[in-house]
Amino acid sequence: MTAGLIVAAPHSGAGKTTVTIGLMRALRRRGLAVQPFKCGPDYIDPAFHAVASGRPSFNLDTWAMSRMTLIDLATRHAGDIAIAEGVMGLFDSAGAAGQTARGATADLAAVLGWPVVLVLDVWAQAETAAATALGLARYRSDIAVAGVILNRVAGPGHRAMIAPALDGVGLRLLGALGRDARFELPERHLGLVQAGETEDIERRLDALADAVEEAVDLEAVQRAARPVRATACAAPLVKPPGQRIALARDRAFSFMYPHVLAAWRAAGAEIVPFSPLADQAPDPSADAVWLPGGYPELHGAALAAAGSFHGGLRALAARAVPIHGECGGYMVLGQGIEDAEGRRHAMAGLLQVETSFRQRAMHLGYRRARLLADSALGVAGSAVMGHEFHFCRVLRVGDEPLVDCRDARGDTVSEAGARRGTVSGTFFHFIDRQLA
Repeated sequence: MTAGLIVAAPHSGAGKTTVTIGLMRALRRRGLAVQPFKCGPDYIDPAFHAVASGRPSFNLDTWAMSRMTLIDLATRHAGDIAIAEGVMGLFDSAGAAGQTARGATADLAAVLGWPVVLVLDVWAQAETAAATALGLARYRSDIAVAGVILNRVAGPGHRAMIAPALDGVGLRLLGALGRDARFELPERHLGLVQAGETEDIERRLDALADAVEEAVDLEAVQRAARPVRATACAAPLVKPPGQRIALARDRAFSFMYPHVLAAWRAAGAEIVPFSPLADQAPDPSADAVWLPGGYPELHGAALAAAGSFHGGLRALAARAVPIHGECGGYMVLGQGIEDAEGRRHAMAGLLQVETSFRQRAMHLGYRRARLLADSALGVAGSAVMGHEFHFCRVLRVGDEPLVDCRDARGDTVSEAGARRGTVSGTFFHFIDRQLA
């Protein structure tokens, strides 16, 4: 069984992603099969993991996923070492229990038994960094901190001010990275620019790996990894929406959870990718179509002009083939998208949905959704777990609601999706089915 560890921090922006992908690339260059994971519902970080490690990165989410799903993913996808990147601060969570826990990085460490490597941004700190690390290490007794990696260290003198303090409280210093502009990755409104769009991504990753190899005790990191504590068990079946699934896949439709695709394939489904940006129609022999999220608002003109894509969708809808869109895919199934400059782009028109980015409004959080009708997501009455994150405003929805949707606390949210015939959409992305 693969031994693993979790890279965590006291807060967002401390350098988790930088350290994680640097470790992955450095260990891969040593000939190890590095299996990446991401705590929580993020899409963008796993894409960087995949480039750094050469292997798909899978999300592990204790709020949205059942315990069976978590254990199955952590044990099924094996390598020489597993490295999971945490989310937000080590103990930050949805605040309410989901399927397994509250969604915190610490919850995942407790479920899997993987030790935590803390990343501390010490640019404006010295000995206080040791107190921070000690507090994190002692806050919960069901997790173990294997050591600390300092980030944005000013120089040897700065490191020398912190190292004895860490040693004094019994925490191992695994390494110290300096401040370097080469490590910074470009960002936009949903986070980092995607790995596939990042200029000179290989050069950037190699620069990170060079720094990690020089500054971090990689042998100690490897020795710190531990096998999954829990017993492996059969994962619940995530049923595919069809036997032959046409999947939109390009720069406008890139946010698809790898574990969902893996579950569909494991159930015997065939996945046929197509590119709406290249004006490709979905396979006419498909018995289901899935439009993932992404950045359709950045490609409005191209998508509006994609006549073959629109025609293919409409032909399949006329034959009552299930078609589902998530977030960006949902918007594209609608009547139109207004971009940030106020330009309206006509979309497929299969749902009475109008959206706009002219005045942004953030929608963020976990979703527990009970289906009001049969759809590509499942049968009426069943419940699914997902996550919503977007900045668009809904100008109009004229179709029947698809779901009764609640947030992590159980409060009703406005996101109800839409359905017309066999066409459906939601702003949340499906993660797992809720166990009865």
